[in-house]
Amino acid sequence: MGNLSEHFSSSEFACRCGCGFDSISSALIAVLEDVRWHFGAPVKINSGCRCEKHNAKVGGAPNSQHVQGIAADIVVTGINTNRVADYLEGKYPDRCGIGRYSSFTHIDVRQAKARWRG
Repeated sequence: MGNLSEHFSSSEFACRCGCGFDSISSALIAVLEDVRWHFGAPVKINSGCRCEKHNAKVGGAPNSQHVQGIAADIVVTGINTNRVADYLEGKYPDRCGIGRYSSFTHIDVRQAKARWRG
């Protein structure tokens, strides 16, 4: 049980630098709960919130959705990252940012559609 939803806690989204920034979008949590339900598997948060300093340190885009608290880099246990991205692209064809990487999938809840490969 999480403090944000059934499966997610704010600590999973906290900036990895230790600054305490963990204000994550409820819309993103809803998307992640849907992913967990769809695949029937845990969703690990590799990166959630990032303060501007940490975002720069890890090479994030200057206007990163992580800095806005509306993005997460995720791994679904036992599921190929392309299957995760395919599901998200089918579910949100006209909005959200979805990035395909070899070891994780990026999802953000921006209103515009954005797609890329890392």
